[in-house]
Amino acid sequence: MPKQPPKLPSITVADLAVPPREGGYVRGDKTREDILRAALGLLVEDGYRALSMRRVAAACGMRLGNLTYHFPTREDLLRALFEAVIGSYEVEFAEIARLPGPAPEVQLVAVCQLILDDIRTKKTTHLFPELWALSNHDAFVLERVQELYARARQPILEAIAAMRPDLDEATRQDLALFISASMEGLTIFAGHGKPFEARMPDLEQIAIGCFLDLVRTYGRPE
Repeated sequence: MPKQPPKLPSITVADLAVPPREGGYVRGDKTREDILRAALGLLVEDGYRALSMRRVAAACGMRLGNLTYHFPTREDLLRALFEAVIGSYEVEFAEIARLPGPAPEVQLVAVCQLILDDIRTKKTTHLFPELWALSNHDAFVLERVQELYARARQPILEAIAAMRPDLDEATRQDLALFISASMEGLTIFAGHGKPFEARMPDLEQIAIGCFLDLVRTYGRPE
């Protein structure tokens, strides 16, 4: 039976992290953020197929020409949106990494807890499965989703490397991928409004305990 991990204080992920543009101005940065928030809201509520430049402009109360000044194409808008979404997670990952002297196991627990807690939000439950389905048919979305998850796996990979310096890089990558995929798979069962949402705190403890045991023991003689 895996040793149960400690329950760390909950961390909330912001919807977006939008860095100011170099040489930009405050009003322009605020307008860009408002556009990205409107686009995210449409994606969460109505899905990718319903997202159009005209609908985003209407949601912001602006003319289409004003929107295209900031984001000339739908792809430009989506690229910036995905960057802002993953950026919000990276802000929290960086905070975890800066904790004073955290043991690698505590860092792994903190990262996994952050991701599993976030799965229960409406934004995450609605947005990511939508992107998974689209990535089967849209090369642009596939590329953005793969990039997003590669960056999200990085703190897991770093914790594994610190816990198991004896493992080769390919094996660490496999373990990080397995842990990430296992957590994401809970979205359709225990995400926001899903049948087992109320069981997520217990599922979280089971999952993190298993991940710790996996990393500690993988490839070692029994």
